[in-house]
Amino acid sequence: MDYMRPAAHHSTELEIRKSRFICDIHPVSDREEALRFIESVRACHPKANHHCWGYIAGAPNDPHQWNCSDDGEPKGTAGQPMLNVLRHSHLGNICAVVTRYFGGIKLGTGGLARAYSQSVQEALQTVSTEAVVATITIRLTAPYNLTGELEQLISQFNLSDCERNFATGLEVTAQLEENRLTEFQQALTPFQHLITLSIS
Repeated sequence: MDYMRPAAHHSTELEIRKSRFICDIHPVSDREEALRFIESVRACHPKANHHCWGYIAGAPNDPHQWNCSDDGEPKGTAGQPMLNVLRHSHLGNICAVVTRYFGGIKLGTGGLARAYSQSVQEALQTVSTEAVVATITIRLTAPYNLTGELEQLISQFNLSDCERNFATGLEVTAQLEENRLTEFQQALTPFQHLITLSIS
């Protein structure tokens, strides 16, 4: 499934009843990268009262990639509302951190949930996005005399993360855009007895 993700880091700021809410949005490829980003925001604002966060560290429809934290705010008033906004955006590979500098006026649980949601919503309205194209892992095995043809296919189909292994023949492991699989199989037809294709 293809989906969109943030194209680059993006930051916006709101002031709600004297509290500052700074929302930082960042593209992330996995959970580890999301956690590193959260720590980097924390390091940028060491005097802030809270760094609440939510992320979808993969495809938007995969609940295993979702996580959030209230970071000391009352339970359910920050992380979950932020994650709900991210989920409804249908973006993937996204981490949002809302940094709060408390301004002295308490907002109450409903007010907090609205403030954190609004902070993420406003940031999402102006974030630039890019497509994430679903890929599959393919493995090609061919005799060495077909190296030129194989390299041409790699270039033609824009195969990514190519690993070449020179064993008894040439072995290539790469990522192919899922929606181009049929076209790729057709391109292999002239070499079908010589090139072995496996998909995982």
